[in-house]
Amino acid sequence: MAPEGAIDNQGLQGHTAAPGGVEHVPDPTALGLTSTGWVAVAMIVVILLMIWKKVPGMIGKMLDTRIAGIRTKLDEAKALRAEAEAIRTEYEAKAKTAHVEAEAMKAHAHHEAAAIIAKAKAGAEDLMTRRAKMAEDKIAAAERAAIAEVRARAADAAAKAAGILISEHHDAAADRMMVDRSISGLARLN
Repeated sequence: MAPEGAIDNQGLQGHTAAPGGVEHVPDPTALGLTSTGWVAVAMIVVILLMIWKKVPGMIGKMLDTRIAGIRTKLDEAKALRAEAEAIRTEYEAKAKTAHVEAEAMKAHAHHEAAAIIAKAKAGAEDLMTRRAKMAEDKIAAAERAAIAEVRARAADAAAKAAGILISEHHDAAADRMMVDRSISGLARLN
């Protein structure tokens, strides 16, 4: 038995199996090509068919179309982003303006409230002054009415007392004397 890998005198390499080992079988060939060679030939044929049918150009066109679509979408996204930023800037400006207007309205409201309070105080003081004057006038009128009533009662009481005194102390003789005096006083005036 020849050692493994030994070449005989005909130029063929023989393969032998070691006792208890795996036997090595040579690869089959067809038209001088092994299975690996036939796979390579099939791949070359497929590649040539793909080139002949212009598959790489179609793949390139398809990729170019996709790239153009993606670029269009990116441009649209940029435009939308710019529009959104413009809208955001506009609303920020409006918010600032609204805040300034709100502060101005608040200050104006405080000013108006202070003016209304001052006017109300002045009106209240004026009203209190008028009411005090009216009360004083009513008190003075009530005092005058009370004095007039006291005088009227005093005059009435005095007249009644004089009537009583006259009726008690004057009789017919006293009346004659009074009449005579009045008549003699008239003569002097002429």
